[in-house]
Amino acid sequence: MTKKLSHINDAGQADMVDVSSKTISNRTAVARGTVEFPEAAFKILSDQNFLGKKGSVVQTAVLAGIQGAKKTSELIPLCHQINLTKIDLDIIPINNAFQISCTVKCDGKTGVEMEALTGVSIAALTMYDMCKALSHDIRITSIELEQKTGGKNDFQR
Repeated sequence: MTKKLSHINDAGQADMVDVSSKTISNRTAVARGTVEFPEAAFKILSDQNFLGKKGSVVQTAVLAGIQGAKKTSELIPLCHQINLTKIDLDIIPINNAFQISCTVKCDGKTGVEMEALTGVSIAALTMYDMCKALSHDIRITSIELEQKTGGKNDFQR
């Protein structure tokens, strides 16, 4: 079996995948990522109960991540518009960092991996934006797909 890129046609051009013949199934994807802070900056945030001049860092990032997941097809050119049925975005402070997890679900003909990854990415970028006054030495790391179900193949990291 030879694998090939699904978004490149035989002429080597970008091509949106035709999902019209696929069957509808319940699809889920979970992505994770980390926002790492210098110890002094994280202590300031923690001492302020993770509230900044712009409001709650965590709650603002949760809302941004949900909004980002919903807008994935507007950001990534060959993604299909998907009617999402659920988005859960969790942000947990751990060891001078925040662990972000985004779970996305739909009943559809194509998966929601990109929506989960986008949710994590936008939440992380929002945290950076809200906290950059404390330090520019904030690192966004380890954004990856943890699992997906539905469709032809399931995946578990």
